[in-house]
Amino acid sequence: MSPPPHTPDPLLSGQSIELLQHLHIVTRDGRLNQDSRRKLKQVQHLLHFIEPLLLDVLQRRGDVTLVDHGCGKSYLGFLLYDRFFKARSQGRVIGVEARAELVHSAQALAQRLGFARMGFVAATVQQALQAELAPVVDVVTALHACDTATDDAIAFALAHRAQHLVLVPCCQAEVAAALRQYKGLSAAAPQPRAPLSELWRHALHTREFGSHLTNVLRCLQLEAHGYQVTVTELVGWEHSLKNELILARKVGPPRAQARQRLLQVLEQFNLPPLQQRFGVPAPGHSTAAA
Repeated sequence: MSPPPHTPDPLLSGQSIELLQHLHIVTRDGRLNQDSRRKLKQVQHLLHFIEPLLLDVLQRRGDVTLVDHGCGKSYLGFLLYDRFFKARSQGRVIGVEARAELVHSAQALAQRLGFARMGFVAATVQQALQAELAPVVDVVTALHACDTATDDAIAFALAHRAQHLVLVPCCQAEVAAALRQYKGLSAAAPQPRAPLSELWRHALHTREFGSHLTNVLRCLQLEAHGYQVTVTELVGWEHSLKNELILARKVGPPRAQARQRLLQVLEQFNLPPLQQRFGVPAPGHSTAAA
């Protein structure tokens, strides 16, 4: 008895199977395993958020450059190029990745596929801050950039006056470490075992609350620099526990109220040493797009 015919996966509809095979997302016979399904679902969902941003910039500027930080194997960049950039004569994707071997393999694949306006840089996000990647950077993405790499991507976007940011933070340890250091104290109530510290007294709560507080501070930082911020879920929790999606769009000059609130939160949780990390803009400082 012959095996039943293979039914194409609806998740693959509209996708280049050849590209997905090159990325080792699907097998030679076009099948998805569970891990690949999870990855593809996340990236596809993210594309629905990113494509309208690219169109927005393209319609206003006539060109668009996206920089993807911590791109890894560049699933996001390749799928974006295939779906959005390949059919257009404008636009460019730049992947930034610290692991040189991944950069070399991505460069080779882009050349093999004829993705001429897709480039890669072997650098950390901090190193990319010092490099001239492009004259204009319009959209900055960071998908599961670990710990402070998300903050570095934000710093990169602010330095280049990017119009849009799309961030999916991953593990975050810096704020949690600072909370542990001042576990019994807060600026508002400096007595030992301040009531507020019960929020992160247990190790699990320290990690989870530190992660939440980190993203709250990131949102306030972006708002203080004149961005409109939206926070939502990327995909269902069954696909990923690192599921927070931060979208930011430049809408105006720095906002004093958001800056003041950011400073107050840092003070409340005894975290003033992290002011530099969260890039609190000074009054009168402008990050408006040129």
